[in-house]
Amino acid sequence: MSFPMGQLAFTCGVNDKVANSEAFSRFVRESIGRHANGDWGDLCDEDKQANEAAVKNGSRLFSAYEHQGLPKIWVITEGDRSATTVLFPDEY
Repeated sequence: MSFPMGQLAFTCGVNDKVANSEAFSRFVRESIGRHANGDWGDLCDEDKQANEAAVKNGSRLFSAYEHQGLPKIWVITEGDRSATTVLFPDEY
């Protein structure tokens, strides 16, 4: 599965954490790769199925990733595929 991800953006919070933590930076890179490959992370089956449909119909794609000891992140690709944003849930 593949889809255009557009411009990649980090929120200020994610950007600051990436700059200060190699472990978090690695987690973000891996999560972006998972998102790009259709591995939607820590979502319920219903949300994963919604993403599968969204790849085909051009709706927004949403993934959530968790790793022990690191803050949870969300990765959102806009429906028009112009941009993909990595953010903390409280930044939505």
